[in-house]
Amino acid sequence: MFGRRSNSPKNQAQKLTAPQPEARVSVHDQKANVQEAAVQPEAAPLPADDRRRSEDYYDIKTTVFNALIDTIDLTQLSKLEEPAAREEIRDIVSEIIQIKNVVMSIAEQEDLLEDICNDVLGYGPLEPLLARDDIADIMVNGADTTFIEVDGKVQPTSVRFADNAQLMNICQRIVSQVGRRVDESSPICDARLPDGSRVNVIAPPLAIDGPTLTIRKFKKDKLTLGQLVKYGSITPDAKTILEIIGRIRCNVLISGGTGSGKTTLLNCMTDSIDLDERIITCEDSAELQLQQPHTVRLETRPPNLEGEGEITMRDLVKNCLRMRPERIIVGEVRCPEAFDLLQAMNTGHDGSMGTLHSNSPREAISRLESMIMMGGYSLPTKTIRETITGSIDVIIQASRLRDGSRKITHITEVLGMEGEVVTLQNIFVYDVTGEDENGKVIGRHRSTGIARPRFWERAQYYGETPRLSAALSQSEVSDTQGNPLGDSNA
Repeated sequence: MFGRRSNSPKNQAQKLTAPQPEARVSVHDQKANVQEAAVQPEAAPLPADDRRRSEDYYDIKTTVFNALIDTIDLTQLSKLEEPAAREEIRDIVSEIIQIKNVVMSIAEQEDLLEDICNDVLGYGPLEPLLARDDIADIMVNGADTTFIEVDGKVQPTSVRFADNAQLMNICQRIVSQVGRRVDESSPICDARLPDGSRVNVIAPPLAIDGPTLTIRKFKKDKLTLGQLVKYGSITPDAKTILEIIGRIRCNVLISGGTGSGKTTLLNCMTDSIDLDERIITCEDSAELQLQQPHTVRLETRPPNLEGEGEITMRDLVKNCLRMRPERIIVGEVRCPEAFDLLQAMNTGHDGSMGTLHSNSPREAISRLESMIMMGGYSLPTKTIRETITGSIDVIIQASRLRDGSRKITHITEVLGMEGEVVTLQNIFVYDVTGEDENGKVIGRHRSTGIARPRFWERAQYYGETPRLSAALSQSEVSDTQGNPLGDSNA
């Protein structure tokens, strides 16, 4: 194969060089091609202190990369499986490095080989970050600045791109995989990676300092409510209550701020859904990882170059009603599709779920009301609120605390109306009691003393009242005089 020495048995296989007039190309001619592509001023050895961050490293990398592109036939390379393609690229790059007399240690050469393979076949400098399972977010602010979030804390990295052009190429490679585009005429784009990780790109001229790429990574293994207990996001009793809420087909709205874990919690809640139920999901970028076999996944579509062909979330939700769903799950409610979702919940599609951005259960109700008004519905405010209270059974509030930890802070019932005011009832809350010497927030989950929530009869129908009663009673906390603390946060 191209780039191998003449005594390698792989030299008898098909060559990856660009097509030549002759029917066969000898090993001597191949060597000449590499030498011709690599004839450039000899690069200086890389500095010994921080080769990844040095300008010399990127100069050598650019030189070797350009020689590689001039040498290989990318059409033939694309026909190979990724492991075989990586092997061929590594062979050719090793030979180019040898010809150019670049002084490198084995470890340094391995870094360069890996970087160039990632540039050709993957997402370039992002590959090492994408491979780490402890990273929650990757934030690229132009070619020279990359931050990551680990354990709820944002920290800088030494990862950088050769220039903004390379970063833009990687952004286009990511969004093109889901049939979208990003350029000056369409500088904002939402997309996803093959593993479901959420991607947002905003390009110049809107991003002044170069393309800005944000990736919300998901763990390779889908999280469960049991793992949320392990991480301290909820208690075992709260886990039991959430499992019951999911199983008895309550209509659930998950509320929270950016990065509070709404989508993760929604994924976990779906574990309680029976395997024989037909579920239809609607998302801007498909992120949910449902394990049920009878799941239909729908995704919105942006307009084309002519401004036509857009499919909005509202279009998807309305179409869901014609697909015989048993549950409808909306990844995020942002706009007037809120009214269609509420209508679906109110017309026989019990157990539907959705998420939205808000800071408390009370604000979630107000946001739903505002979204419905954004749709141009000329309905009285009281009618809109009655629609909300007749559709939503439970609001679950997820929050990200000041130490970076994520907690479920409220499990709240929507009771109904008193006059023109929506009545809510907290059945489970999280109280912050202080912080330790390391700045970690200390708190406790507790029930508010509600022995029979509004969905008690529904739980009775499904035979879940013993578990529900035990979870509520075991999580009660009493004050200094032995009385239950009650709903002090209502």
